[in-house]
Amino acid sequence: MTTEYHNPVMLAECIDGLALKPGGVYVDVTFGGGGHSRAILDALQPDTKGQAGKLLVFDQDPDARTNAAAIDDPRLTFIAANFRNLKRYLRLYGVRQVDGILADLGISSHQIDTPERGFSTRFEADLDMRMNQQGDLTAKQVVNSYPEPDLHRILGMYGELTNARTAAAALVSARANQSIQTINDLKEALKRCAPRGKENKYFAQVFQALRIEVNDELKVLEEFLEQTPDVLAPGGRLVVMSYHSLEDRLVKNFINKGKFSGEVEKDLYGNEIKPLQSITRKPVEASADEVARNPRARSAKLRIAEKK
Repeated sequence: MTTEYHNPVMLAECIDGLALKPGGVYVDVTFGGGGHSRAILDALQPDTKGQAGKLLVFDQDPDARTNAAAIDDPRLTFIAANFRNLKRYLRLYGVRQVDGILADLGISSHQIDTPERGFSTRFEADLDMRMNQQGDLTAKQVVNSYPEPDLHRILGMYGELTNARTAAAALVSARANQSIQTINDLKEALKRCAPRGKENKYFAQVFQALRIEVNDELKVLEEFLEQTPDVLAPGGRLVVMSYHSLEDRLVKNFINKGKFSGEVEKDLYGNEIKPLQSITRKPVEASADEVARNPRARSAKLRIAEKK
């Protein structure tokens, strides 16, 4: 199963960023195919005399659970949950603080390359896009039931479409005649909106918008980031890799300001009140060699912070 997953993006940079301690406790909140997690386990102390390092991993995708089961290692604990519930689940497992947290955001190549999941513009399939297949909301429901102003909002805000209003109107017009059930239905409804010669990029933006809405991705990221200062031990590292500007902006602001908008707050003495210290002044990006080997790395931005 793991061979179907993507090669981990910026693997060495992520592992370096965590500054792993052999006996430390770490969390990978986006387990996926387990590429990053395997590298973390390789760096942790083996299970001898009760001094082993520990790795807890989160993923809501059933395929990821199968991949975790294939790793026969007592130091690994798989948690079948969304990482927006980070603190609650760690406490259920008796963990109060950890030495490092890794988040590789976005969608895995495995999910994109599984046609029936409905994530890719390359395949014909039902409009699904749920990362958690037990979730209630699908992309089909969004395009067929959302009012036009809401479609305008998510296409503009999450897809960053310059003609979001026109695209929303086109979807409402198309569904009035026949419900939009499949990926091809969606592309047909929006074909007049896509700039000539840039159709693939346009539909990728539309899919990004729908996927973010279906999975509540930006709210999930905010809730996760807000919990990290409580979960990290002093000196613990937060390593986050994002794949589009909306995610990266949230990560950057939280690390630099301790919040998602506005200016950093200061105490009576003018000291900044923020729980994390940025380790990377600018985001780390993949090398040209890695991008050539793994196109998914092209848009990746890695930020690293440390708990004060």
